[in-house]
Amino acid sequence: MPTTTTRGVTSPAPAKAAEARPRRGLRGSRTFNFWLFSAPFLIGLAVFVYVPIGWSLYLSFFEARFTVTPSDFVGLGNYREILSDSGFTGSLGTFTVFAAFIVPTTWALSLGLALLVNRLRFMRAFYRSVFFLPTACSYVAASLIWKMSLFNGVRFGLANTVLGLFGVDNTAWLANPDPPWYWLVIITARLWLQSGFYMILFLAALQNIPQELYEAAAIDGAKRGWQTFRYITLPQLRATSTAVVLLLLVAAYQAFDEFFNLLAKTTWGRPPLVELYYTALGQDQNYGKGSAGAVVLTVLICVVTLFQGRIMGFGRGEESK
Repeated sequence: MPTTTTRGVTSPAPAKAAEARPRRGLRGSRTFNFWLFSAPFLIGLAVFVYVPIGWSLYLSFFEARFTVTPSDFVGLGNYREILSDSGFTGSLGTFTVFAAFIVPTTWALSLGLALLVNRLRFMRAFYRSVFFLPTACSYVAASLIWKMSLFNGVRFGLANTVLGLFGVDNTAWLANPDPPWYWLVIITARLWLQSGFYMILFLAALQNIPQELYEAAAIDGAKRGWQTFRYITLPQLRATSTAVVLLLLVAAYQAFDEFFNLLAKTTWGRPPLVELYYTALGQDQNYGKGSAGAVVLTVLICVVTLFQGRIMGFGRGEESK
């Protein structure tokens, strides 16, 4: 320790000012700093999320036509009405089937892309960016491109041009629900938009798998390919797979933009959110019935995701596996 000498008396040098004088006041308070950075987010979360949810729940028990400040209490009347609406219940059934198809398809495509990119030894960042880039595209913009350029139903559209090379007549992809070609348009658009994002999640999980596991498997005689994927890679991706499936389920039931822009005002192929949009903001503007439908849809999403999470072991510790 450095010392100073004054008239033959040796004494230690004074400590640094920052160590001797701790910061005081609000700037030195951890509580103040926490609320300083967290308050804007919490206020926005309360104003734009929790207050609308609470107000929607409140409106679901009132007769609220053309007003968001109702006074006529109807109890569960709006719930009985929305559950007896064939359009809404039909959309729930249709999109349960849609979720059962789009979720595993997107999961498999995202995992496949992640495995391919992870095996690359050069230009990995380039291909990772190429596959992820569609995620930055707006669902509205993508649906308009699919509708006006790829599947526009005329012979100059890309899909009909390619099919015309094989002698196939023009197909009205979005004009007629029989056969339901519009599902091909919607599913391809959604796969293009979603797969890159979930590929990044799988790619990060793949890069965190210890290489020692593969080396030990090779010593034990396991063959590279299906055996290592089945017994090492896939089990190590369990947590990521569960999170991806949960996110895909929620996204499937919350589908709105592509359906609203691709199918316009058709009465077929509507997802639950589009049905609720026309119920609450259509000609009748029945906010009470629309809010009741939103509550029903929220409960359904929670039940389905909790059931799926329980099957796949979401939230379990390593010791319970």
